[in-house]
Amino acid sequence: MTSCRICQGVVQEFFDFGRQPLSDAFRRPEDSSEEFFYRLAVGVCEQCTMVQLMEEVPRERMFRADYPYHSSMSSVMRDHFTRTAHQLLAAGGRGEDPFVVEIGCNDGVMLKTVAEQGVRHLGVDPSRDVAELAAGKGVRVQIDFFQESTATAIRETDGPADVIYAANTICHIPYLDSVFRGVDALLAPDGIFVFEDPYLGDIVERTSFDQIYDEHFYLFSASSVRATARRFGFELVDVERLPVHGGEVRYTIGREGRREPAAAVDALIAEERKRQIVDITILENFAVEVKRNCEALTTLLAQLHEQGHTVAAYGATAKSATVANYCDIGPDLVPAVFDSTAAKQGRLTPGTHIPVRPMEEFSAPYPDYALLFAWNHADEIIAKEQEFRARGGKWIVYVPEVKII
Repeated sequence: MTSCRICQGVVQEFFDFGRQPLSDAFRRPEDSSEEFFYRLAVGVCEQCTMVQLMEEVPRERMFRADYPYHSSMSSVMRDHFTRTAHQLLAAGGRGEDPFVVEIGCNDGVMLKTVAEQGVRHLGVDPSRDVAELAAGKGVRVQIDFFQESTATAIRETDGPADVIYAANTICHIPYLDSVFRGVDALLAPDGIFVFEDPYLGDIVERTSFDQIYDEHFYLFSASSVRATARRFGFELVDVERLPVHGGEVRYTIGREGRREPAAAVDALIAEERKRQIVDITILENFAVEVKRNCEALTTLLAQLHEQGHTVAAYGATAKSATVANYCDIGPDLVPAVFDSTAAKQGRLTPGTHIPVRPMEEFSAPYPDYALLFAWNHADEIIAKEQEFRARGGKWIVYVPEVKII
């Protein structure tokens, strides 16, 4: 039996993806060292409804100095974070000397705008390489994991934070108790803690099962976030549905009694109850759909291979590790994956060892079919790769179902 990391209730497992590698551990071809694997299984707490992984991967293994993900790579995400910075400053940075802290600032894509506005700020990120990129943009960065001791030290040096923000980071952190104690130590009395992460409701509805991987320890719902916030003396005061990354929710949390919760909070929780997104029967049905999607995808790829078509993958994303390893998609079915991240190029995908090639080689020559691992950026990618379509190329997607477009 596994105990909930939030409330110590019983966690009921509803799907097991089997042995999985670290999602961002892209290996050099000459590397013969033993690859790290863990059991990727997911369950739901019977008490607080938090959906979470059954096993925790040590944080130092995932968020290394050479962590290869860069938030600035997508123009859509750059625009998103620029808007977010202005929204945060408008909502919580109105004081005489506002202070904004970002947990997991990555390459500084959001804080760059804050810095340009002349606002005091600090990014906290454990991965050296991306932190150095942020510093190169004029962002003040501390290379560290955010936890209670980190927050206490920041408060002593810089004073209270008016805004604490995180994007695609809080769901990565199993030790939320230390995070919330840190927020409590650092946040100003009327400050706001804002974070956005993949939304359980969208994952279930769209069967976007590849959102489940080592870094996504929690799959949040408004119900589970409100329960967690209250456990630590906070209140969920606003929610906003976001279209980015395949469907996210931005949660705004304040100190209890300091802000009136928006009507959107009760509305989203009521919708979740109506849809029963944390009901074990619904989640077990989701598991059935996952198996069906994987079977359909592997069948399609095998057929294309037998027919002599060329197939490549597009986007060496972290979440594609779940798809490739669970569905057993290797170089025999997909000989290459093209990606724009220099740190991944020339390496092999985790577990399945598909060669990662520079995006410039995607057209030399174009494959007949491209498996869109980066499906959450589909609109941006398809608009960019119009020549691929013009030359007869076709995209393969698997969310919400397997189809050729």
